[in-house]
Amino acid sequence: MTRVRVGLVGTGLIAQVMHLHYLAELADRFDVAAVCDLDREGARACAERYGIPAAFTDWRELLGHPLDAVMVLTSGSHAPIAEAAARAGRHVFVEKPMCFSAAEGRAMVTAAEAAGVVLMVGYPKRYDPAFARMREETARLEGARLLRVTTFESPLRPYVGHYPLLPRAPLSAEVAAALRQDSDERIKAAVGPAASELERQVYEMVLLDTLVHELNTVRGLLGEPTRLEYASLALDHVTVMLRFGDLPVAIHWIDLPSIARYAMEFALYAPDRRLRLTFPSPFLRNEPALLEIESGAGGTSHSWRTEEVIGYESGFKNELVAFHESIVASQPPPTSGQDGLRDIALCQAIIDSHHRGAPVDDPGGRSG
Repeated sequence: MTRVRVGLVGTGLIAQVMHLHYLAELADRFDVAAVCDLDREGARACAERYGIPAAFTDWRELLGHPLDAVMVLTSGSHAPIAEAAARAGRHVFVEKPMCFSAAEGRAMVTAAEAAGVVLMVGYPKRYDPAFARMREETARLEGARLLRVTTFESPLRPYVGHYPLLPRAPLSAEVAAALRQDSDERIKAAVGPAASELERQVYEMVLLDTLVHELNTVRGLLGEPTRLEYASLALDHVTVMLRFGDLPVAIHWIDLPSIARYAMEFALYAPDRRLRLTFPSPFLRNEPALLEIESGAGGTSHSWRTEEVIGYESGFKNELVAFHESIVASQPPPTSGQDGLRDIALCQAIIDSHHRGAPVDDPGGRSG
């Protein structure tokens, strides 16, 4: 099997909890050749723990290392590193959100296409075996009347405290300020100068950081939305109403910081069948998603409900397998850069709809 030499930019939480763990399990497919982090000691400690031969603090130096692919796992916009990696001929995997604006996303896609490399966005729910089963059942439905998505956000620490995370040194005040300024400028460019402070904060901290998962999963089930009808925004709760042709979709995100019971639910209702897909916290390795199916015999009291565990394969691990397969086969993955770009455009449309108090047609930018 072809082994892909990969370098990781960012050795923080998601790298340690998920990616490095599964890359080690997939040693027949990946050779982790280098890591990079602004925290020098953190990068070195990570390299030592996982037997990685090279550690850098500047991603430009990492790109000069012999690599086939780069995984961008940092906070902030991934556009600068991803574009440079593509121009250097490296296949690119970026964590969500892929970037902060559709303009950045288009530049990333263009750079990858020009270089003939794979650009993939990390959306593990799309690679969960229960999602594939949900999509099969969705395709069989006739006359679906509503898809309701509900996410109960909960505190992070209870879900990661049991992992042996390496200590990290805080960034210097100067570096932290420069990173914050860069993000602020990119966010303002994305939402426009007229956006309110609330809209800017919700865009960065809720839509890009969290709700892109729900948006991408819905699009994976239904295709592209035809209309964004309504958006209600607050820092602790967001509601978005979409329409996919005749099918209304209601998305609700609620932050419940005192309850360590994260839940994400996709409930699709048709006259003779109800589907309910629920995901556990993404930080629990191999905890299965559940698919519940309800049906009945029309005109009688006879009804039934089944609950399925499709498998215990991790969506994080499966997406890495898909990244490898895309590189070897020179084929775009399901969550390609173009696919991720639609999510960013949709997030921008949500802010636009809220700001103007008006609906937006073709909010994912299919015609753009």
